[in-house]
Amino acid sequence: MWIPIIICSAIFLGIYDIFKKMSVKGNVVLLVMLISSATSLCFFIPLIAISLLSPETLQDSIFFVPFSGGQTQFLIFVKSIIVLSSWIFSFFAMKYLPISIVAPIRSSAPMWTLFGAVFLLHENLNAYQWTGILLIIVSLYLYSFLGRKEGIHFSHNKWIYFIFIGTILGSVSALFDKYLIVQYGIPKMEIQAWFSVYQFLLMIPTVMLLWYPNRNKGDKFQWRWSIPLVGVFLVFADFFYYYALSIDGALIAVLSAIRRSNVILSFLAGAFIFKEQNILKKGIVLIGVLVGIYILYIGK
Repeated sequence: MWIPIIICSAIFLGIYDIFKKMSVKGNVVLLVMLISSATSLCFFIPLIAISLLSPETLQDSIFFVPFSGGQTQFLIFVKSIIVLSSWIFSFFAMKYLPISIVAPIRSSAPMWTLFGAVFLLHENLNAYQWTGILLIIVSLYLYSFLGRKEGIHFSHNKWIYFIFIGTILGSVSALFDKYLIVQYGIPKMEIQAWFSVYQFLLMIPTVMLLWYPNRNKGDKFQWRWSIPLVGVFLVFADFFYYYALSIDGALIAVLSAIRRSNVILSFLAGAFIFKEQNILKKGIVLIGVLVGIYILYIGK
């Protein structure tokens, strides 16, 4: 059951990436992050308020937001710091690199998640799952060679380092999610709702420290309707992700691989919206990703 749910997450994540690229291109990255975080928070403020003031109203629904105490909140706060760090690196990379390069590198996250899932969380994968994940990883690696044809040398471009750091931090966050939900037993809605609160609160000092002193340098902020939509589609993508992760038997290594199939939508956006280069060759490599996802599906 969790396979179709995580595919829904991947679709929303792909749309999120498209709006993110539209929002940060030639714009102030940190302000885009702040506004999109505020938009995400707007979904959860009413649910948090009702759950705290009138818990019986939502008690038996999937929208109930528990408050499990200080230790739990501290763990969610730690997750927020990890994700914010990943966002900063990833958003800046998205601003300066083609989306058809960034998305496949972000999709290499399953490799890092796989290592953690096997060696830290002791997940056991069958032969189909190993084959599917490795095929996805190899296919994504081939994108590095295509990037060179666009003048992007992976070893000399700092934005490539940014997207790799953001990707690794994203994998750390995924492994931490598995620990919080499965090992620690924190309800999925508590994680997503309170994470949105802490993410927004952390963004305020981040903007004030990193952007405000240099606000007269570099790009000027441009309002775009795609900016709040970044937050909207992230909420939906994460909702399905946490729902799938909370199902018994769900493997974070497989979930991560399928979720990063959002590269398909990013690829199509690069071709038809952003008019990027080498689309045909990238499409051939992308077939490897699709085959890998299919192998994961039949091996579930």
